[in-house]
Amino acid sequence: GYYWNHASPAIACDITFPSGTATGSNMADNVVEADRTTLSSFIMMQTKDPDLALLMTAMEIACKGIARAVRKAGIAGLFGMAGTRNATGDQVKKLDLLSNLLVINALKKSRVCAVLVSEEEPEPILMPESDAGRFCVAFDPLDGSSNIDCNVSTGTIFSIFEKTSSGPPKRSDILRSGSDMVAAGYCMYGSATELVVTFRRGVERFILDPSLGEFIHIGSTMQIPRKGKKIYSCNEGNFTKWDTEIQEAVQNFKQPTNREKPYSLRYVGSMVSDVHRTMLYGGIFMYPADKKSRNGKLRILYEGFPMALLVEQAGGLATTGYFRGSVKRILDLTPNGIHERCPVILGCHRDVEPVLRRYEKRNSARKSKL
Repeated sequence: GYYWNHASPAIACDITFPSGTATGSNMADNVVEADRTTLSSFIMMQTKDPDLALLMTAMEIACKGIARAVRKAGIAGLFGMAGTRNATGDQVKKLDLLSNLLVINALKKSRVCAVLVSEEEPEPILMPESDAGRFCVAFDPLDGSSNIDCNVSTGTIFSIFEKTSSGPPKRSDILRSGSDMVAAGYCMYGSATELVVTFRRGVERFILDPSLGEFIHIGSTMQIPRKGKKIYSCNEGNFTKWDTEIQEAVQNFKQPTNREKPYSLRYVGSMVSDVHRTMLYGGIFMYPADKKSRNGKLRILYEGFPMALLVEQAGGLATTGYFRGSVKRILDLTPNGIHERCPVILGCHRDVEPVLRRYEKRNSARKSKL
């Protein structure tokens, strides 16, 4: 076997590895020499679109910068509030501001963008016509930042549209149906930095390899398990404010009428983390409308749309629940404002369909009374 002694002023340990195990520098060499596909290579192979590759390279650069800032936040004095509020009324953290600048600057320098919409900016950023490219990008630069001080996973969420109008960029170029998106994704900053993205050809996963400084493709198309773990994810503190259908659905998850094992509650409070777990393990994520927030809390362009597209591309369902007089597919919405909100209910068919059936039952009852 291979014997390794590691000693430092603070740590001393002896580890014996089985014979033939790669160790130390050998392990690092194996990682470097592994035949892996980088994000840029993957995009060119899959889409053959150099402009989209440039855009994703810019997003990749921004995400690497944010990942580094998140990991050094405590050391660099980036914890805490910036003392301002953003365009949607949320308190802004120092890391929110830094992340916002990193994404905006990277996308501007790519010269393939026409319109940028950020959660942190009150108005869309319209590129000069001479510098404008083909794409319109909406993004939440640091989702879940309210939890950053306690070291909870955060992420960057984005949606990408292709500009279809002629002339200089304008606000209406991005106020489109979710079905018009050409790509969407999120980058999660947790135990690893992971980029999950769809180009409407399924959902792909990339992990940032620190030794290479590259996002590496780690597997085939991501699919929500058909019979995954029984998990429901929501802020149950809002239970009394929800409509009857959501209350009944949650109650049934906790106390199934068919005598099956009850569901487990898992709620991080960072949308990227909760949706990522739902896509990997199955279950349902819900942030429904309530009596206080009748339009929901999540923003359509850079939270609802990208997550809905990812979930649908992974074989799941994404709906608003009852919203503005009917139950709607999230991707069928067309926002009127860049920071407009909507309720979000998404996950595997097994768990979302019972919620939809409850709304159908209510609609049937209403029609019978008429």
